[in-house]
Amino acid sequence: MDKTMFFRILNSEMELATGCTEPGAVALTGAYAGAELNKRGEVIRRMEVNASTNILKNAMAAGIPGTKYTGMGYASAIGACAAAPEKQLEVINGVSDDVYKAAELLVESGKVVVGHADVPQKLYIEVIAHGDTHTARAVIADLHTNLIVLEVDGESVMTATGGAAGGADKDVVTPEEIADFLTLRKIYDFCDKELDPMNDPIDIIRSAVSVNSAICEKGLEKEYGLAIGPGLRRNCRDGLMTWDMVTNSMMVASAGADARMAGAPFSVVANSGSGNQGITATMPTVALARWKGISEDKMLRAVTMSNLVAIRIKSKFGRLSALCGATVAGTGSACAITYLLGGDYDAVCRAVPNMIGNVAGMLCDGAKADCALKISSCVNAAFQAAFMALRGVRVQNTDGIVETDPEHTIDNFAELGNKGSGPLDAAILHMMLNKK
Repeated sequence: MDKTMFFRILNSEMELATGCTEPGAVALTGAYAGAELNKRGEVIRRMEVNASTNILKNAMAAGIPGTKYTGMGYASAIGACAAAPEKQLEVINGVSDDVYKAAELLVESGKVVVGHADVPQKLYIEVIAHGDTHTARAVIADLHTNLIVLEVDGESVMTATGGAAGGADKDVVTPEEIADFLTLRKIYDFCDKELDPMNDPIDIIRSAVSVNSAICEKGLEKEYGLAIGPGLRRNCRDGLMTWDMVTNSMMVASAGADARMAGAPFSVVANSGSGNQGITATMPTVALARWKGISEDKMLRAVTMSNLVAIRIKSKFGRLSALCGATVAGTGSACAITYLLGGDYDAVCRAVPNMIGNVAGMLCDGAKADCALKISSCVNAAFQAAFMALRGVRVQNTDGIVETDPEHTIDNFAELGNKGSGPLDAAILHMMLNKK
């Protein structure tokens, strides 16, 4: 088995990010444009920001870390004024008060105009920054850090920054390569038999455990947003719910999303471009392992399995969709929970249709506080899917989009998330922009 490819995929699809990844990608695009003006000694006077439907939808209400702000205007302006694209999706980390003030002045004075880009890509961000004498334009598309255009005064300066990766020294594995390589069988065999968790180069998995645990702990210390995590804990203390391993996992994972969606200044390790998916693919498994005292070796195998299953689905599902990504990451968690509780490969395969047959239709109506509520629902569903799988029960191939082969079930789910998204995304964005 080619273990190296598994490590490449994990490092390609999992990365540190601060705040919601859509505003983060907008800030990064702004940073590329702002850095070019900065090199030429120019101050940003005005900006235009154009984005695809999915970016507009997901960047509208998510909190920007370290600020009281939400929205693409502030995200792009902060990124442009910070002018530090080398920090990638952590571009907002450690930003000075002067940067915040400059960005606020741009936005509050109406110098940042946000528009809709009519483009085929689901993930597309264009930032045009104007100085006194120069204009810089940056475009990120398809992936949250994939710079495809960088121009000054209409002339490309991509070579000067190291090409489309913007100087980032990252080994990117394409979605097509991932889809061709990963299967449930390969993932299970790698995690169960081939992986040496204590010695193999899976630092990104270890980081996912430690970094995502930290933001979940912060989310339980303070009531962010809707406080779904702390609310579940309060329900248990008030006798409204039982504090068991399922509720505990729901509480832990949703608390991380509470903090993240509110713009708490803590990093996460994202999965397939989404911090919430990184939390959902990692923390239910971690919480379960800690609850039951399962060894670190077994926990790391399970966390790796969960993240790889989520990556496998997202490779065809697409980075952004009209369907909620927590269902994708929750399917990974369902597989890992089944494995942690003693399930074999056949049981893991049963967990997939159980999960997809339940929550595949959950809508993505933007990144916001109630993402934590959706995550708590998906974690609960993941445990139910796992428990059914362990009893030998699975949703049958006569039901809905479920097929006999779990791989085909995943493909059907991905097709819905991909091909079925256009009109639905447009309808969702229209409702978000035209509330009565």
